[in-house]
Amino acid sequence: MLRPFHLAIPVNDITAADCFYGGILACEKGRSAPEWIDWDFFGHQLVTHLVSDMPQSIQPNEVDAKAVPVPHFGVVLDEKNWLATAEKLRDAKIEFVIEPYIRFKGKTGEQGTFFVFDPSGNALEFKYFNDLGMLFTS
Repeated sequence: MLRPFHLAIPVNDITAADCFYGGILACEKGRSAPEWIDWDFFGHQLVTHLVSDMPQSIQPNEVDAKAVPVPHFGVVLDEKNWLATAEKLRDAKIEFVIEPYIRFKGKTGEQGTFFVFDPSGNALEFKYFNDLGMLFTS
């Protein structure tokens, strides 16, 4: 069984974070205080911490002729939940940084991927693999 990760990220608007992670992505809220919220982020512990100034972002990295935001974090879902998550984001009028597409089609490591920014500018990637055994295969 995979152990959940813990990630704490900065946000500059805790209410907007609540709407995005709790409302749009339907992550269950855990413990909270006025300056932070724990989330069940697809089985992992994500904490949004209120900060007055967001850290500077660095330049994107080119992958498949697309500008992949760095840093970013995300989750590997099954195809059904990946498609449903993309649809939730579309319905909420969230702009895709990188539209959903299939990388390595027909090759080792074939995967669906897309990127969005949360309201504070944190980059998230959502992936799926038809064969999860290909997650680390080159």
